[in-house]
Amino acid sequence: MSIQLIIAQVMLLCLGVLGVATAEPGMIADHGLKALLALGFTLAIARLRPRAFLKLGPLVWGVTLFLLLLVPFIGVGTAESEATKRWLDFGPVRFQPSEMAKLGLVLMLASFFARRGVHNKLISATAMIMLTTFLVFIEPDLGTSVLMFGLGLVLMYAAGVRISNISGFLLALVLLAIPAAGLYLEKHPYILSRWNQHYSAEEVREAGLGQIGLAHRDLSFGGIPGQGPDGLRYVYFGDHTDLIVASVGFSSGLLGVAMLLFAYWLIVVTALDVAHLASRVRPMTPEIHGASILAIGAMFMIVGQAFVNLCVAAGLFPVTGVPLPLVSYGFSSMLTMSVALAVIHSAMREVRRQLSGLDTPDTPDAQAPLPAPAPATD
Repeated sequence: MSIQLIIAQVMLLCLGVLGVATAEPGMIADHGLKALLALGFTLAIARLRPRAFLKLGPLVWGVTLFLLLLVPFIGVGTAESEATKRWLDFGPVRFQPSEMAKLGLVLMLASFFARRGVHNKLISATAMIMLTTFLVFIEPDLGTSVLMFGLGLVLMYAAGVRISNISGFLLALVLLAIPAAGLYLEKHPYILSRWNQHYSAEEVREAGLGQIGLAHRDLSFGGIPGQGPDGLRYVYFGDHTDLIVASVGFSSGLLGVAMLLFAYWLIVVTALDVAHLASRVRPMTPEIHGASILAIGAMFMIVGQAFVNLCVAAGLFPVTGVPLPLVSYGFSSMLTMSVALAVIHSAMREVRRQLSGLDTPDTPDAQAPLPAPAPATD
């Protein structure tokens, strides 16, 4: 286990509880229990070796694709956005398949590249990325689909695909997407509405209106030490979900926001350390290659989403509906991100074991080795 990751997760979960206590005091018990469950999931799943994640990759990805296919037919929206179907509701269980799809894509691409290598595999990897992104795109969920697409590009780069090939692939997709962009925006006018509101945000803030403007006021009123969770504050939409960083900043001030950023920085450093250590393992086995990809992909899942959320809160991006990982209220995102942290734990332990020469299986899943990459081409 990585002490850095445990510290980062505990810090983020505690700041999330503080933010929810500030914005919605009645949800403290519910959110706190979910935070404990999420931490428990991380500690339990982290005991698996990377080869277990790599073997489960195709299955997990296939299940998430099936769930995404169900969303347009039986999916439900929210009270604030009934027109968009992003949730599946099975009695007491309600979750967002797009959150699971990010993890599924990480596991699938890591498994694919670890088993088959990267030579002449761009077409197959592109198909996996585009299929997953498309199913999220049609919900519609533009913010998550953009994150999903970026996650796919990061995974290809982490696997060793040349940056020139990735750039050519990206340019071709942009050119192909231009004709369909107008039809998509015409069918979903709320997207343009958000962009227009974003560009006119300065006028709205001067009038003292708008959720972003109110969130900025909460952040500024927090000062350095914060006002505490019981301080008098503005009430606005998303103060315990998408804009929870403002609630955290109000109650814990600049110190709390700095702790938040430091926790995400610890996740980045740990994942990059895994990739660096993996590059020193000789010979480079499929499992170590896959572990490196898993760590970088899981890291981008968390930190990439955090970057988008914080840019929205800062007013740099229009509102996207992307939660702040491990902090915002909502169990789907929290659980998925906790599993992503478990993946990084597992990858770190494996590369350390290989470097120390201790390759003794400690879990039942470690008995069968991964096959060597095949020279097959698309």
